[in-house]
Amino acid sequence: MSLPAVAVSQTPENKFREYLASRETPQRFTEQQRVLVEHIFAKHSHFDTKQLIEELEKAKKRVSRATVYRTLSTLVDAGLLRQIELGARTIFDHDYGYPAHDHLVCEVCKSMEEFQSEELESLLGKVAAQNQFRPTGHTLVIRGVCAKCNAARAAKPRLVM
Repeated sequence: MSLPAVAVSQTPENKFREYLASRETPQRFTEQQRVLVEHIFAKHSHFDTKQLIEELEKAKKRVSRATVYRTLSTLVDAGLLRQIELGARTIFDHDYGYPAHDHLVCEVCKSMEEFQSEELESLLGKVAAQNQFRPTGHTLVIRGVCAKCNAARAAKPRLVM
């Protein structure tokens, strides 16, 4: 399931510029950051830092590794990206311009599927209220085996002893 974008009041670039300017120590918005933000938000996909750097190199977009790492961290702080820890791998997902959603991750093929659940959101709200807790967000990752990998596993002949 691919989630549709939602209407937002600003472009990701303008939102990021606003965030940088509003920090305790305001930061300038650089050309490398502009290239990076434009590239990241040109399409909705999950990615890790290594994939992003490879994509930038392939597209002949010049952004230093240090800028990539620093900017990804700042984009998370700004609420534009969400960081998802999958064991030793860190995945980034768009948080700005997309509805609240969670993920199913296949442990066989490593695919990641997005899903939305009003019931789950309602339950999380109830749990927070019962504990007098004010949530600022959540990240839910359900690990398992996807339908495609389950079908492939079921199709394999079994050895009879």
